[in-house]
Amino acid sequence: MFSYCSDPSILEGLSWLSCYLTTGKHMSFYVSFGTVLLLLAITAPTALAFGFAGAMSARARFAPLSWIGKGYIAIVRGVPDIAFFLFFVIALDQAIEWSRHKLMCRDWTDPIRQGNDFVVCAEAKMPLGTAAQWVHEVYGFSLAVITFAIVFGAFAANVLFGAMRAVPRAQMETAEAYGMTHRQAFWRILVPQMWVYALPGLSNLWMVLIKATPLLFLLGVEDIVYWAREMGGSKTARFTAYPHGDWRMWYFFALLVFYLAFTRVSEIVLDRLMKRLTHGQATSGGEAQRRANA
Repeated sequence: MFSYCSDPSILEGLSWLSCYLTTGKHMSFYVSFGTVLLLLAITAPTALAFGFAGAMSARARFAPLSWIGKGYIAIVRGVPDIAFFLFFVIALDQAIEWSRHKLMCRDWTDPIRQGNDFVVCAEAKMPLGTAAQWVHEVYGFSLAVITFAIVFGAFAANVLFGAMRAVPRAQMETAEAYGMTHRQAFWRILVPQMWVYALPGLSNLWMVLIKATPLLFLLGVEDIVYWAREMGGSKTARFTAYPHGDWRMWYFFALLVFYLAFTRVSEIVLDRLMKRLTHGQATSGGEAQRRANA
């Protein structure tokens, strides 16, 4: 069957470009944008859950639990993101394999640590060497999600902890005076009101999370940065039907446009959410709405 893109005589100008932009590698490049969006869609609520748990622990009346929450916030926030990403992924991966090794290879007599090498039995490898490629990709992506969630969960915990303290104490005292327990006042009074104080900080954190997605490249996930560098580099006719010079600038320019557009959409959504949360609230935002509607 005749293929339009297989005839070298017509691969000129726009025809050449249209064929070039529809190669298999370019399809992987386009899919990688979905990988980034999927990471954000999973990581954001997961990090928020980590943050909420950390903030609740930090303000707990039980001292050891409070120390754990405050320690989590302080330690993760105090370590550079890149260092934590590179360390934690390796540590988590080895911890999983070590646990599997202890359970599945009880007859193993050689040391696991052999100089700079970490050696476990073949059955304990995660994922297994015989596993399909998609299993390796899902495993690497899952480690990335966990790492992102823990890092940004610590920042979210700090924001939520401050937002909880920003809710006037009189609100809680009034609720308890009306017969609510401390738990009821927390969930019915404090939690609904804290979001208006937390959203500005969480909005900034969301923007930082968007800008941090290129760290997927450091974790071995084939994201948009990986493919931009891979396809933008110089290609010769010996290795590809579409030779070209160094086009990395254009590929990274496309990433620039993508991130700017995505952050702009995020700003619009977050601004509308902020207006919704501040409606009727005794805050500067709520007061501005009241005056505008007066």
